Amino acid sequence: MRRIGDILDEKGHAIHATTPDTPVLEAVDLMCWHRVGALLVREGERPVGIVSERDVLTRLVLARRDAATTPVSDIMTSEVVCVGPDARVGEVMGLMTERRVRHVPVVEAGHLIGMISTGDLVRCASHEHELDLLMLTEYVRGTYPPPPAH
Repeated sequence: MRRIGDILDEKGHAIHATTPDTPVLEAVDLMCWHRVGALLVREGERPVGIVSERDVLTRLVLARRDAATTPVSDIMTSEVVCVGPDARVGEVMGLMTERRVRHVPVVEAGHLIGMISTGDLVRCASHEHELDLLMLTEYVRGTYPPPPAH
């Protein structure tokens, strides 16, 4: 199974972030602009939380709070689960399922190097299954592995 760093190398290392005192409305605007479901919340370079679409719905909309005046710190998920680039996709899928999170920052040598979402992991797993299916199909047809070149 592939590593998280491989996924980041393909999708990019962009980290979309905001600060704890940013109004939720501005954070939602950033999420929409970047077409992401969550933003890392950080003070300087230190991650202090993650704010996601789910946080906005459950802690702002359902609580009938004002998005223009409520700071991100009031609705963000404070416990940040991080992984390293050498973590395997299956391990991270299990961790995200167990912790019930959809986005995790990727940290290497104490520095943030990217973010991974469940969508990224599902795409990776789906691609691997497609390749496995292709190889098995070719094997059954007798066309795998290809004959050696002369």
